[in-house]
Amino acid sequence: MEFRGLKAQYQNLKTQIDSAISRVCSEAAFISGTEVGELEKQLATYVGARHCITCGNGTDALVLALMAWGIGSGDAVFVPDFTFFASGEAPAFLGAVPVFVDVEKDTFNISVNALEEAVIYTINNTNLIPKVIIAVDLFGQPADYPGIREIADKYNLLVLEDAAQGFGGAIGNKMACSFGDISTTSFFPAKPLGCYGDGGAVFTDNDNWAEIIRSLCVHGKGSSKYDNVRIGMNSRLDTIQAAILRIKFKAFTGYELESVNNIAKRYTDLLGSKGQVITPEIKSGYYSSWAQYTVICKNSGHREKIESVLKKHGIPSMVYYTKGLHGQYAFSGSISGGWDFKNTDYLVQRVLSLPVHPYLEEEDINKISCIINNIQVLKGETI
Repeated sequence: MEFRGLKAQYQNLKTQIDSAISRVCSEAAFISGTEVGELEKQLATYVGARHCITCGNGTDALVLALMAWGIGSGDAVFVPDFTFFASGEAPAFLGAVPVFVDVEKDTFNISVNALEEAVIYTINNTNLIPKVIIAVDLFGQPADYPGIREIADKYNLLVLEDAAQGFGGAIGNKMACSFGDISTTSFFPAKPLGCYGDGGAVFTDNDNWAEIIRSLCVHGKGSSKYDNVRIGMNSRLDTIQAAILRIKFKAFTGYELESVNNIAKRYTDLLGSKGQVITPEIKSGYYSSWAQYTVICKNSGHREKIESVLKKHGIPSMVYYTKGLHGQYAFSGSISGGWDFKNTDYLVQRVLSLPVHPYLEEEDINKISCIINNIQVLKGETI
């Protein structure tokens, strides 16, 4: 059984994908071919952003956004504690200080209350200048952008949406990758919309920022690649990856997103009523792209038991994440203030992600749910 269904997806789209790759090879425009520009137009229209600039990967996308804003030494960037390393790595890479913020226990996304506490602490107790909130759309569900935007406006902060896992999600009629002053996503193969290698994109409505980011992607180019007006990087999406993404994007919007939501609902129906695990919470008016279907186990021992039994039946599972960013050695000395990370600490001991993808069969969902619901627990174990 596959965790993200990439082999099943390829078999379903094989004819179109092979044809797209062959076309790019025949044209031999492997860098900045026409497929790249066409993909950017499609993605910008889909998310409702004025500009889409593709790049080498999702981490580069975050760095490019922060570079466009001139973020660096002496700046504070607020980052959810329960997320992938890259969200905190990007500001640290530029010399800024990531200030970690606890998350909501039910949605896994940044806590607005904890965010304001962290901002106030940073203002009153450090010499750092608060500049940016990085909000992550973890596991596919957008963060609380109405609340985040209120904090951002109150303290004059920029919002960077890290939608590496959130592409396809929404709040009402507004799509993920349109909530930030700048938003980013990743096309890593296992993401909701993934290519066959690394890839990423940056979205914004700001013409000036978009122009700067396009320049930064190609060594800070000006009128040509031999006219360099700023220090940039080499971060471009290959034409073959763009061609693959255009095929997969059609499937993603045509049926995959709806299918994965139906599968997630089926999981929740089967698992939620038994009380063995806590199923994911999707807020009213929110729509998830289900990068992961993550349950909360009773404790670490219960999680290990579920992992072990699933493995015996040939069923993969994953733990995202085993520690909060505040516990990563690379971030030793970063600001943690006087607050704790009780929700992050709770989650890292209990979360378990199950196989979820648009091609998951009903019998597999039933099998996984049945195994979890029938695992014996020790007397007194509670979530």
